Amino acid sequence: MFPQHVIARKRDGHALTREEITAFVRGATDGSWADYQLSAMLMAVFLRGMTPEETAHYTEAMMRSGVVADLSSIKLPKADKHSTGGVGDKVSLHLAPMIAACGVAVPMISGRGLGHTGGTLDKLESIPGFRVNLSMAEYRAELEEIGLSLIGQTAELAPADKKLYALRDVTGTVECIPLICGSILAKKLAEGIDVLVLDVKFGGGAFMKDKAKARELAQALVSVATAMGKPTRAVLTAMEQPLGRAVGNALEVIESIECLNGRGPADTMEVTYALGEQMLLLTKTAATKAEARTKLEQSIVSGAALGKFREMVSAQGGDARVVDEPRRLPQAKFKVSLTAGRAGWVHAVDAMGVALAALRLGAGRAKAEDKVDHAVGFSELVKVGERVEIGATLGVIHANDEKALAEAKVMLAEAIVLGDGVSRAVGLVDDVIGV
Repeated sequence: MFPQHVIARKRDGHALTREEITAFVRGATDGSWADYQLSAMLMAVFLRGMTPEETAHYTEAMMRSGVVADLSSIKLPKADKHSTGGVGDKVSLHLAPMIAACGVAVPMISGRGLGHTGGTLDKLESIPGFRVNLSMAEYRAELEEIGLSLIGQTAELAPADKKLYALRDVTGTVECIPLICGSILAKKLAEGIDVLVLDVKFGGGAFMKDKAKARELAQALVSVATAMGKPTRAVLTAMEQPLGRAVGNALEVIESIECLNGRGPADTMEVTYALGEQMLLLTKTAATKAEARTKLEQSIVSGAALGKFREMVSAQGGDARVVDEPRRLPQAKFKVSLTAGRAGWVHAVDAMGVALAALRLGAGRAKAEDKVDHAVGFSELVKVGERVEIGATLGVIHANDEKALAEAKVMLAEAIVLGDGVSRAVGLVDDVIGV
């Protein structure tokens, strides 16, 4: 099965067989396909698309390019959540322990951020000593002990994805729904989970700006995962302004701890509960949304969720004292408030504008090899619909470099729009796909 034969068939618009798709993925894994052949195939798929059957074959081949975790020894139901990414999206940090406190194991394998802010792993690594690179044996042991583990992708899990994603990034083939499905689901379904809930975001700060395209992606993800025997639902959520009031790695950890203490921002908790409800419903841990919501709220009120977070931090080598003493997390050298030059209503907090300002501070990566500054970012951000007076704080900038601070302050000011007349934020939770 020569690479050029498979590439030509997809170039000419044919549906590929399972064997042809497996050959392509195997070629990415073992190096038998050259990078230029892999790139040509990716572009052919980008231009010609894949049928639902092809996408399912591709996802399964990606998943089976490495080890599929066997968590059958863990008798609890196993659920995970994945977000397509947004600005200030720290939901995994507090949702995972909330779900674990409800009696559902959460085997969560997350990624790093490439772009404006750090990913889940970068946020966790702001906790002194926290280890995200666990072996599969350590991952399984932690799940058995506390029902919760948040780690990075191991070399054994879906190795084809690392190769193909790198090529997609430099060949203009990232925004292709079949390829996105394979990339996301291969890693998630290799974790050993029973059910999956997806947070598919749309809007100015999201990967998919257009809601119709986000819905198309959500439907494809749910269809493929369900066809592979994993009950899956997707929640469509808006990403026009940052989620919560903090953007930046350590700052978002602090906000997640606030969520676990019952003091989380309303918008963050709205998304958290929407996703958590679906996780409990899919695992049959709750029979109704109301029951699921009650269980999630009780996990916070009782302190059980905060306790799970503390156990996880300790189990993964982190300094668990940060749970009660957040100032043990990295602190920025400079903390400067951006104040309002006029009174008015907050009409917009442009998510991408805030994201780029955070990137200027060093909160994210412009290139994969860049180092993330865990201390920098923004806190106390205003929200759309709030009223502010002259001199009120619109956000606090945390910086370690004076030049970056000055530039980020200008960028943040441009991202926040004040106006006359009451304004309202776009509704956050739009729809649930796969009910």
